[in-house]
Amino acid sequence: MKRQFAVIGCGRFGASLARTLYALGQEVMVVDRSEERIQSISDFVTYAVQADATDEKTLKSLGIRNFDTAVISIGSDIQSSIMATLMTKELGVKYVLCKAQNEMQAKVLYKIGADKVVFPERDMGVKVAHNLVSQNVLEYIELSPDFSIVEIVAPRKWVGKTMKDLDLRAKLGINVMAVKHPYGITISPPADKVLNGDDILVVVGRSDVINKIEAME
Repeated sequence: MKRQFAVIGCGRFGASLARTLYALGQEVMVVDRSEERIQSISDFVTYAVQADATDEKTLKSLGIRNFDTAVISIGSDIQSSIMATLMTKELGVKYVLCKAQNEMQAKVLYKIGADKVVFPERDMGVKVAHNLVSQNVLEYIELSPDFSIVEIVAPRKWVGKTMKDLDLRAKLGINVMAVKHPYGITISPPADKVLNGDDILVVVGRSDVINKIEAME
């Protein structure tokens, strides 16, 4: 089902997100003060508007209340980010996602009504660091400071053993949600699933435990 997204702020994060949403078949309006940014993205979204998104009359005239989701990606300008968040919520947008640069900014955005706050630079830094430290790590998502989801190539010590043999939930407190292999994917792998050298495990658990698994040969 096609949904309507308003992306306010067209920096690297906002532009990348808007292009991807549009490529996925969604209706996307981008708003930014910069004429140059608007021109560069106009061919890759449904609407591209040069305007000040911290002005209530402007947002009303753009019909912001008709959008399912607003993404506030003005992370570097805290005051503008706060104003845009406040007004989009007050004008009736159901779901507002905001970009933040730090925890303090995130707390403020949540307090004024943001439904979700993301840290694109921090999250990318975490992911790249894990990829640099361990070549086995293919994907790393930090759910919270204590818990993560990771896609990791099966350590050699685990190859040839069944899920029952490994008993990872009891021994390490981690859950294997799926196993990817060349011929498909096994969701919630059964106890008799034998791990092969080219298997990729999708694991969720405490970050400190997952970090130890990354270090395994």
